[in-house]
Amino acid sequence: MNDDARVWYNKGSVRVKIPMIVYEMKLRGTKDQYRRLDEAIRTGRFIRNSIIRAWIDGEVKSRNEAYQYCKILADNPEFPWVKQLNSQARQAHAERAWAAIERFFSNCKAKVPGKKGYPKFKKYQVRASVEYKITGWKLSEDRKYLTFSDNFKAGTFRLWGSRNLHYYQVKQIKRTRVVRRHDGYYAQFVIDHSRKENKELCNKQTWLDVGLNYFYTDSYGNKVDNPRFFRQSERRIKKLQRRLSLTKKGSTNRSKARNRLGRAHLKVSRKRNDWLCKLAQRVIQSNDLVAIENLTVRNMVKNHCLAKSINDAAWYRFREWLEYFGVIYGVKVIAVDPRYTSQNCSNCGKKVTKTLSTRTHNCPHCGYIAGRDENAAINILSRALEKSKTTLGHRESNASEENPLCSVVETLQSKGTRRKRKLS
Repeated sequence: MNDDARVWYNKGSVRVKIPMIVYEMKLRGTKDQYRRLDEAIRTGRFIRNSIIRAWIDGEVKSRNEAYQYCKILADNPEFPWVKQLNSQARQAHAERAWAAIERFFSNCKAKVPGKKGYPKFKKYQVRASVEYKITGWKLSEDRKYLTFSDNFKAGTFRLWGSRNLHYYQVKQIKRTRVVRRHDGYYAQFVIDHSRKENKELCNKQTWLDVGLNYFYTDSYGNKVDNPRFFRQSERRIKKLQRRLSLTKKGSTNRSKARNRLGRAHLKVSRKRNDWLCKLAQRVIQSNDLVAIENLTVRNMVKNHCLAKSINDAAWYRFREWLEYFGVIYGVKVIAVDPRYTSQNCSNCGKKVTKTLSTRTHNCPHCGYIAGRDENAAINILSRALEKSKTTLGHRESNASEENPLCSVVETLQSKGTRRKRKLS
């Protein structure tokens, strides 16, 4: 699966975003090689935290000064391990630190309600990464082996996966990331390539109303069942959590129990993301316009009675996939204000107050009867058409340029690879 990625590049005083795709494959090596990758990841985290500390103390005030501070850290005899990391990798982690600072300032300028995201120091987490630019790594001629050439001397790793890097030139690979997860280490290749697909007009438009009983209901009355992936695995996850709580802190058994729990959560998230990706692609391929609700999920999960079910549904991730495939296939995806879409009658426009338990819309003004979600979906489409002010067949997309899928990657593996692989 090709995933959208956008990487910042400096052109003079202007920073632009270039569309990319990301391929991911698993790294197979020895325990000593994995230990050296851990050292590189820990060094990258140290550089990021040091720049955040220097910014708090007033020593770093710009992106260029953050780059210069990497050189200061590398030349400092107190931190000899910093110099072992590739110089461009150090710069990449300086960019991560400055991105957190810029995000904080932009939230303050926009007066975002609530927390503004003040930059924090990163602590140890199993899921972490180190990023290289165009140096510090090398692909073999058959594109099946990846070698790291910095002073950590991690060596050569076998690439496991179904991706074929022969379709692209090595110079098209702008960055290489090493991502550590509970089930092993992965290599992500950020490739300078924009994905576009041709799609014929089907003269159909749909509007979706997401929910918990059904994942979504469209304007035609079609319903998609909510798979509830976390609920299906909740019994096993609770069992693993109890086992983890019984282990002694710092022990080997605790590390193993934490790894088993992490793999269980990872399996749930992968199943959910794969299902959402395929569902969103089917919706985009079968319509010329898609209208969705602009839900504020962060506020909705404050309801502790429904928070687990809302997070399990992952509505916002579904919207991200819709916008992503909307850009690829040239389908317009419009997010509208969801207020009163369930209360207002889609036939006469009058407000019909109903509680959350009332699942049928029965308008006393005009006598219109329909399902609650179906009535809401029709209202969503009406608002979307007013917002777009376009006719059916317009091949423009309004998907956000800041689609967070730039950092979301799903590993696809061949069946033969799954049988042979031994999880570390």
